Amino acid sequence: MKITAPDRAALLAILERLPRQRVVVLGDLVADEYIYGEIARVSREAPVLILKQREKHIVPGGGANAANNLVDLGARVILLGAVGEDESGEALLRYFHEKQVSTRHVERGRDFLTPTKSRILGGLTHWPRQQIVRVDREPARPLAPAARRRLSRRALPFLRDSSAVLVSDYGYGTTDAREVEWLRRRKGRRPGPIMVDSRYALLDYQHVTAAAPNEPEVEAAFGQSIGNNLERLHLLGRKLLRRQELEALLVTRGRDGMVLFELRRAPVHLPIFGSDQAVDVTGAGDTVIAAFTLAVAAGASFLHAAMLANCAGGLVVMKRGTATVTPREMAEALRNA
Repeated sequence: MKITAPDRAALLAILERLPRQRVVVLGDLVADEYIYGEIARVSREAPVLILKQREKHIVPGGGANAANNLVDLGARVILLGAVGEDESGEALLRYFHEKQVSTRHVERGRDFLTPTKSRILGGLTHWPRQQIVRVDREPARPLAPAARRRLSRRALPFLRDSSAVLVSDYGYGTTDAREVEWLRRRKGRRPGPIMVDSRYALLDYQHVTAAAPNEPEVEAAFGQSIGNNLERLHLLGRKLLRRQELEALLVTRGRDGMVLFELRRAPVHLPIFGSDQAVDVTGAGDTVIAAFTLAVAAGASFLHAAMLANCAGGLVVMKRGTATVTPREMAEALRNA
C-alpha cells in the first residue's frame, strides 16, 4: 500500500494519541488454546500420527483478542464479558490480570462453558509446526438474558468517560443487538463511537457508528456471492451502510485488502499492507476492529482509521498464532511503506 507524505504524518500523529484512549469492550471472550506436539510415530491402531505433547498455552481469542490488541496498542480497556468456571476461563482471567487489565466486570457462570478453540500442531524437532486439527468447545446455550443485561448495566457508567465502545459478537450470547441498542439509547449524545464486529448477526445492529465485517459475512447476510464482482460488492456495501444506518462500513477481503464505505462518498479500496503471503490469519479480524476503533476514538477520520487498521492487519498476519501489534511496530512499518 502506497502512503503519501501528508497521510504518513497524519497516521503517525494518530498513533501517538492512542495511549490516551479508554475503550469499553463488550463481547464474547474466547480462549484460543494451542497444543504443540512432536511427531513420534504412526499409530498401530489407525493411520494417524502420534504426537508427544511438548507445550500447551491459552491466549485470548474473539472479543478477548480484540481487547488484548487494544491493550498492546496502548489503550486502557474496560473488559465486559463472560467466562465459565473452567480451565479456559481461569486462563483468560489470569492472562488479563498479568496485563493489569481489571476482570472485575467479567461475569463468571457455573453453567456457562468458556468458548474454546483448541488447535493441535505437530512437527519434527526444529521443523515449523503445522496445524493438524482444531477442536471447538462451545457453550450448550447462550448466556442467560439476565446475565446479558447485568453486563450492559455494568458498561453504562463507563460510557461517559470512554473514548469508544467495541462490541464483539461471535454468537455465544454474551451480548446482542438488543443490548447494544439499550446502551446506545442511554448513551445519548455522549461522545465516543460504537463499533461492531458481528459474525452471524450483522443485520441486527442498527444506528451504531461503524461495523467491520469480512466479505464472507457480508455474503452470508444477503445470501449472495461476491467473489471478484466489485460491482456487487459496492452494491451490497452501500445497501448495508444505508440499511443499518451506519456512518462507515469497513469490509475486509483477505489478500485483496479492504474497502471503506461512507455515506455520500465513493468506496475506497485499500490494497493489502505488506506481503499477500500470510503466515497465519488467526484473529486478524480482531486486530483490524481494535485498530479501527482505537483510531476513530483518537479522532482519526474513517479513512485514516481504515489505513491504520489495514497496517495492523497486514502486520499481524505475518505472526504465528493469535497475535497482536504495537504502535512502535506500526510506526516503523508506516515509515518504510
